[in-house]
Amino acid sequence: MAPYFENNGDRLVPDALQGFARAHGDLLSLDPEHGFLLARDTSPARRVGLLSGGGAGHEPLHAGFVGPGMLDVAVPGRVFASPHNRQVYAASRAGARADGVLHLVKNYTGDRINFGIAAERLAHDGIACARVL
Repeated sequence: MAPYFENNGDRLVPDALQGFARAHGDLLSLDPEHGFLLARDTSPARRVGLLSGGGAGHEPLHAGFVGPGMLDVAVPGRVFASPHNRQVYAASRAGARADGVLHLVKNYTGDRINFGIAAERLAHDGIACARVL
């Protein structure tokens, strides 16, 4: 019997995301390059995309809320670490709707900083972005 359930810390989050996407492929898809989950079927009447994220290690915290009538995108960071602003930016662009995207951000310093940087980049691109802290 192997002494570890997962022996490679660098693969832990990507493997978990891949497994979640395979288990719930009818509801969401994985962007493996940027490491986020995107809802397949979104409410057509919704004019703003909903995105949340944060440190991994609390699964299925963010990913479990992706689906119809809930989050459009979940973007996890590494274990107990915020997602990088590049991840949040790419996920926001993928989930943005006609009127932009709303970030649901927890009051954690890394999340506040990285979601804020991503929001500035989105504004520079002309994509409306607001956040609920």
